[in-house]
Parts: sequence; C-alpha cells; structure tokens
Amino acid sequence: MSRHREGELGAVPFRSGRFFYIDSKWYFSCREGKEVGPFPSKQAAEMALAEYIDNRQCIEDPHHEDSPAPSYQPPASP
Repeated sequence: MSRHREGELGAVPFRSGRFFYIDSKWYFSCREGKEVGPFPSKQAAEMALAEYIDNRQCIEDPHHEDSPAPSYQPPASP
C-alpha cells in the first residue's frame, strides 16, 4: 500500500525498493540515480543508506541537528 510521505501532496508516486542483490553483493540506489555498493550484506547496505541520508540532510540543511561544526577557519587578517 502506497502512502504519502510527510509534506507530499497530490498523487502518490510509484516507489520501488532501494536495495538490490547482484552477484552475491548488496547495493542501494538513491534519488540522485546513483547506485552505491557493493556491501557484504543487506544489513550493511541498510546501515550505509542511513548514513548516506544523514550526510545528505547535513549538506542540504547546515542547521540540521546532526550537522558537524564547520571545520574551515578563514585565515586571520594581518
């Protein structure tokens, strides 16, 4: 059963599973069209996807609660 995600309006788009198994290895696909892997198990692929999504959220929203503190410090003015 397809459901709306938070913030979605209109018709529910088609969704397929993100995980796939080829030649004894697991992969996941992401919205950007990338296929990421291989991973030794589906659990490892699931964990990598969760980390990937967290990292994307930090990049897209620098004020996200999990965003790391900025590591770049501009040089001091003379």
